[in-house]
Amino acid sequence: MTRTAAQKAELKQKAKHEGRELLVIFLYLAFFFCALTTYNMLLLREYSIQYWNYTFALINALVVAKVILIGEYAHVGRRHEDKSLFVSAIWKAFVFSLLVFVFHVVEEVIKRLIHGADVATASRDIRIDELLARSLIIFCTFVPLFAFREFRRVMGEDEFQTLVFGSRTKGKSDLAAGN
Repeated sequence: MTRTAAQKAELKQKAKHEGRELLVIFLYLAFFFCALTTYNMLLLREYSIQYWNYTFALINALVVAKVILIGEYAHVGRRHEDKSLFVSAIWKAFVFSLLVFVFHVVEEVIKRLIHGADVATASRDIRIDELLARSLIIFCTFVPLFAFREFRRVMGEDEFQTLVFGSRTKGKSDLAAGN
């Protein structure tokens, strides 16, 4: 079965769109994760502990961005899209925070298994308090992310782009014309 030129162009367009989505989410998360890493470094410096972890912050941002895209592709969190944008954004932030929490638990177990622990020991040694604190930070980071994504979903891509990135007069006149 051969693909037609139209199918190839459509596939290329989808890949470009997914790549752009991944980049935007990655940059947003990288900003927050690197800020938290900087804060950790400054706190630990008070106790003469050297801590350089921007690499892990960037890798984590990339992985979490991919988890978000996979979750969206699987229609995770769409339960309350018919409700207010506030409710929908909070719900998605909560559900995706749970998804990332589960991902981090699995990641911690796998890391411990790789280092020679058995499954029972690996599960018991997980610091749930640390993972819950990380999940709270993730949730707080996700609220504005999903609020913007919900605005974009409801407004449409073109109107959202004009409002957020276009000139202010054009955005204002478009909004005034719609009323």
